[in-house]
Amino acid sequence: MSHFTTRLLSAVASGQDIDKLFCQELELAVNELLKTELTSFLDYEKYDPIGYNSGNSRNGYYSRFLKTKYGEIQVQIPRDRNGEFNQQTISPYKRQTNDLETTVLQLYSKGITTAEIADLIEKMYGHAYTSATISNMTKLVEENVKQFHERPLNRRYTVIYCDATYLNVRRDSVNKEALHILLGITPEGFKEIISFRLYPSESSENYKEMLRDIQDRGVKEVLLFVSDGLRGLTESCLSVYPQARYQPCWIHIQRNVLRLVRAKDKIEVAARLKDVYQAQTEHQAQLLLKKFMNDISNKYPKVIQLIQRTDHLFTFLNYPKSIQRSIYSTNIVEGYNKQLKKQTKRKEQFPNEDSLERFVCDHMIQYNLRFSNRIHKGFNLVQAEINELFDHQYPQN
Repeated sequence: MSHFTTRLLSAVASGQDIDKLFCQELELAVNELLKTELTSFLDYEKYDPIGYNSGNSRNGYYSRFLKTKYGEIQVQIPRDRNGEFNQQTISPYKRQTNDLETTVLQLYSKGITTAEIADLIEKMYGHAYTSATISNMTKLVEENVKQFHERPLNRRYTVIYCDATYLNVRRDSVNKEALHILLGITPEGFKEIISFRLYPSESSENYKEMLRDIQDRGVKEVLLFVSDGLRGLTESCLSVYPQARYQPCWIHIQRNVLRLVRAKDKIEVAARLKDVYQAQTEHQAQLLLKKFMNDISNKYPKVIQLIQRTDHLFTFLNYPKSIQRSIYSTNIVEGYNKQLKKQTKRKEQFPNEDSLERFVCDHMIQYNLRFSNRIHKGFNLVQAEINELFDHQYPQN
């Protein structure tokens, strides 16, 4: 259902039966929830061999029809062999739902405006809801955005990644604007979107403003910042957190170098740079980089200039081995940005900044919930070392 709201708007525009679309999506979602409930109850996936010795198994299903605001749906309620499974998705004997308010909130959180929702409600139910009425229903969503921007934050973050992605938003006209994102990993290894802000273009001063904000909200100690090397960002990060350290993204460095070399040399150059940033120690990395630069200095002097302009190349090698793969590049936050862009790629534009904020905030809240109990790879092995690094970088605190 990730593109449901997009299909909904398309259906309205083309005059399709909205009730039918809602029924199809709702029926699919309810039946998937019921299957997931039974899997959770049995504690093994369908066709998993472990099920043969579990003492209980799947035993088909029975059908029920459920009346909704959008029409009647058929649900397939699964059964277990021992008759012990009691599903919670649908209340026993309940034959009708009353979830208009929930639907409105879901649409609103996905970036649909109150005027658009009012129009959809009229088409679905045959009577009008004013934008003011819809607005009263959606105060909770607005409060979620406000709370996200004002919530207290952790005192310590092992690493904070800084990156921006561009989304279309309408003001007087439609243009791409830079959504700045701060993604952090706590000393315990939990990932979290710390903050986001929309600006017309990406700049180091924007990040400085965001960093001052999160400092006011409780972030006092940061071991490391990682970014794509945006001009001035190193200074911005270290001006707010002078005891922190900085690492430019090696994947971006490699891309920038490859732009300056001929096609026939790209594979060899990329491989040699990979050997550099995958070195076991900083001393070894420095030796490999020096040899690489000596070998290409006559052929590609601009590559030499680029590397010489880039500071803090091997900061990540001063941190525990098990987390180095997570901190030599911005891959983690760029991975998140790809997820976000995937959800927005069928949405041509956001009608205003508030609409974009609601959509983005909802996506980030779900991301934070998903990773709130998952320790990022390697961090579980170095808890004591990370705490020692904090004590070393912030001795007075």
